[in-house]
Amino acid sequence: MSKEKVLCIICARAGSKRLKNKNFKSLFGKPLVYHTIRQAINSKIFDKIIFSTDSNKLRKMAVNFGAYSWFARPQKLSNDKAAKMPVIRHATLEAEKKFGYKFDYICDLDVTSPLRKVSDIKNAFRKLKLSKQDMLISGNKARKNPYFNMVQKNGKNSLKLVIKPKKFYVRTQDAPIVYELNASIYFWKREACFKQKGPFCKKTFFYEMAYERSIDIDNLSDFKLVEFFGKNENKL
Repeated sequence: MSKEKVLCIICARAGSKRLKNKNFKSLFGKPLVYHTIRQAINSKIFDKIIFSTDSNKLRKMAVNFGAYSWFARPQKLSNDKAAKMPVIRHATLEAEKKFGYKFDYICDLDVTSPLRKVSDIKNAFRKLKLSKQDMLISGNKARKNPYFNMVQKNGKNSLKLVIKPKKFYVRTQDAPIVYELNASIYFWKREACFKQKGPFCKKTFFYEMAYERSIDIDNLSDFKLVEFFGKNENKL
């Protein structure tokens, strides 16, 4: 029986509104995109690692760091309103056209979550296969809880909890445990990737990571947190 083919897709675009040129920023002496590419390579589980971008500069950097990148992402998939799944499907089809075969599993690693470990990627893939689910998504225990200390405005001068509990909790540890997605690791079976309509498949496995490895860079404060948590780690 032939070995299952696993594709890794790493996406980054040139534009960024909240942190200008964040994908070009230097982190631990290397461009941000470097870290995720090296993690993917060092995991040794991917048959191909491809980089999807609308930027010629980022494309050249990605190739230099060891990824394949040969196609330009369409403009309609490159603005800040573009959804993730069409970008992933487009890159998958481009890869299958270039390499001449279909992949069994597809992985998406976000460049803005550089503190994941290689072991996270390997363990996530192993757990997806053992779980027999169609998709895996990573996250961490949320620091705020919609049953306890997350509110929304209820009219001009009133607030209400995001989720109204059947009983009111006096301690956050008594409330149901909730998680936040950390945009670090996504895996799909190929068929599920192309059939998925919402953010999750019906059969989705959750891979929990520590908060310290889950920072997703969206603004300058996030970037500084990544520098803080990562400064004593061994860099790839």
